[in-house]
Amino acid sequence: MNLPSPEKSAALEKRMASLGIYPADLLEKFVRGSGAGGQKINKTSSCVFLKHIPSGIAIKCQIERSREMNRFLARRELCDQFDSIANGKASAKTQAIEKTRRQKRRRSRRSKQRSVADKRKLSIKKNLRKPPSE
Repeated sequence: MNLPSPEKSAALEKRMASLGIYPADLLEKFVRGSGAGGQKINKTSSCVFLKHIPSGIAIKCQIERSREMNRFLARRELCDQFDSIANGKASAKTQAIEKTRRQKRRRSRRSKQRSVADKRKLSIKKNLRKPPSE
């Protein structure tokens, strides 16, 4: 069975305590999942619905097949949500999203002109290396 290691569970509990998330504040329900999986997914309640009552943040997790692993992943996702709210722009998830946004952004006209000019200089330099034609 796929369960989180005791070290990971202890680390998650420590992280939850540091963020001010207490087990008494959590409403946890096990519901039937949705999506592909057929009869198995329709019969078992392995999907975890986790709600932090004071803040109203709700997480639904159905990544793994086991209930215990989904409980762990839902709590971890809740901690990530709290972290992003508390730290705002400094959170790891926000930084990753911003990085991909910067990478996908189109280059400016000036930047394109500069790169084309550099390529042209390089081609001229390479053409000078050729032996003179007859």
